Amino acid sequence: MTSEVQLKGKLAKAASYVLNIKTTCEKNDALTKIADQLIVDQDTIIAENAKDLAYGEEQGMPVSTLDRIMLNKERIEAMANAIHLLVKLEDPVGNLLEKIQKDNGLLIEKRLVPIGVIGMIYEARPNVTVDAATLSLKTGNAVILRGSSSAKFSNVAIVASIHRALEKTSIPVDAVQLIEDTNRETAKELFHLKEYLDVLIPRGGKALIDLVVREATVPVLETGAGNCHIYVDQTADYIKAEKICLNAKTQRPSVCNAAESLLIHPDWFKGYGPQLLSALHQAGVTIIGDEFVCQALDFALLATEEDYATEYLDLKVSIKLVENVYEAIEHINKYGTNHSEAIITEDQLVAETFLNSVDAAAVYHNASTRFTDGFEFGYGAEIGISTQKLHARGPMGLPALTSTKYFIHGNGQIRE
Repeated sequence: MTSEVQLKGKLAKAASYVLNIKTTCEKNDALTKIADQLIVDQDTIIAENAKDLAYGEEQGMPVSTLDRIMLNKERIEAMANAIHLLVKLEDPVGNLLEKIQKDNGLLIEKRLVPIGVIGMIYEARPNVTVDAATLSLKTGNAVILRGSSSAKFSNVAIVASIHRALEKTSIPVDAVQLIEDTNRETAKELFHLKEYLDVLIPRGGKALIDLVVREATVPVLETGAGNCHIYVDQTADYIKAEKICLNAKTQRPSVCNAAESLLIHPDWFKGYGPQLLSALHQAGVTIIGDEFVCQALDFALLATEEDYATEYLDLKVSIKLVENVYEAIEHINKYGTNHSEAIITEDQLVAETFLNSVDAAAVYHNASTRFTDGFEFGYGAEIGISTQKLHARGPMGLPALTSTKYFIHGNGQIRE
């Protein structure tokens, strides 16, 4: 008996060949109809989402996880608006990257083409269902989605809405597949679906990503957890530092580009540290500091080695005093996850040293890490934030969902 994963893999593969010949206008028409249909179906989607939230509360899920699951009219409208922005973006498929004219008359062209069938395995966030489907369609890719049980009802409702929209277009409905069985066995089957999948993208916590990277035989495009740092150098402007640190930690603590750790120069800490950490504490942030921080602040908890390696995704932050930019870089390269790292300093040379030496997909000087996002970078929605170095790195927009292909035009040439 054919499993759900095998069946939907076969359907997605067949759909990918049809997508290959669809024009940008046809794809954009489908995206516009998806955006409109999500608004039409929003009451149904929100009602199904309420089931997921009720289940999450019964299971005692953290507030941060429930926030990632939660959908309301504002968030669905934001999804639709993101799709409309995606329609306006250039379709990278077919773009000419390189052109070589050989002496024998051969014309060699290197162009961007769809990858084929993209597999997405992700946790909690139902908005990923929309992002992955629409980015894939825009780039001529079919997609197989496998969300977690925590957002099962939401994902089913969203994909049903997408399918209703696609039925009104020339794009095959089978181009967007959802694996509704959320058992671990279906995930493992997806890891090995090489016959139909061209790439598998995990998006979620470190445990999920490590599992996929370790076990999958399908090529993996790795997105990473976000243990992000801010180094406050001795020349940092206090107003900038407070503004940036508060934003990076508190604006939306449940996301991967939120700051999880502050590294502070001792000289700056003597002058401004207690004021900065008091501001964070007053904003509801739990301060977990080293022994120097704990001596200076009675509300600070003592940090452990584990704290420095933890992505809290919550209103918590670890604090450590470091002697200079080099110690900050060493700490970040040891505990960081190659995601987003920032320095606050008025010393340009120190800033350049930090930006060049920290191993991360996105590095910031005097700005919040919260900007590491496909929308903020001008890509529209994103498929995820890659922390690896091959093929794509950082927020992955449309170009990251393409491959290359050589088109060679001749007139009877043969190789002597």
